[in-house]
Amino acid sequence: MNKNKDISQDKHEDQLLFSELLKLGTTQKKRTEKQDRILQSAVDVFAEKGYAAASTSEIAERAGVAEGTIFRHYKTKKELLHSIMVPVMLKFIAPASIDDFVKVLETKYESYEDFLRAIITNRLTFARNYLPVIKILLQEIPFQNELRGQFINIAKDKVMGKMVAIIEYYQQRGDIRPLPPLTIIRLTVSVFLGYVFSRLILVPDNSWDDQQEIEQSIAFIMKGLSPNLDG
Repeated sequence: MNKNKDISQDKHEDQLLFSELLKLGTTQKKRTEKQDRILQSAVDVFAEKGYAAASTSEIAERAGVAEGTIFRHYKTKKELLHSIMVPVMLKFIAPASIDDFVKVLETKYESYEDFLRAIITNRLTFARNYLPVIKILLQEIPFQNELRGQFINIAKDKVMGKMVAIIEYYQQRGDIRPLPPLTIIRLTVSVFLGYVFSRLILVPDNSWDDQQEIEQSIAFIMKGLSPNLDG
């Protein structure tokens, strides 16, 4: 009985997190409770089966609505997908809309290593909290041209400028090699996303030690960015 109670509580917390996420970045009129159920069910089905294999009939069944109801709110399955993923991208990629991430980017840490530790911990916590939608994002970005275009534009507009300024700051201090900032961003993001993908999607049942893995990832990045390699 306690186990069922815990499951129910976890589901309720997931729904609250999901509702909070979908409020971000929306310019549409307020959604109905029925629309929220449709979006929540779509997240579950897309995460479990992928976009291509997901059916609107199963989404409707899980949401407790007729399939025609989905198409009254969303013209196509792709529009339904974008209604879910755009808010995710705004929160995950656009730090200007997230108070805690803004603090990470605007804080002058003692070293680039400390900055990496703060940003990786912050984003890993977010990814863990919103795992179903993060899973959809990682699965669909390579195959959805419009979604990928939105992703790139958000990254350019909201993130790149701040990240480049941060990297240049630590390069001027002599903490990291004078590589092009975009190269450093690419290398850093590749290591981070590799860990998130392995930790939360590829082998989630592994006995992960997040703190140890984060430290090893940071050590790997810092080794490659060491200014001593240029000497």
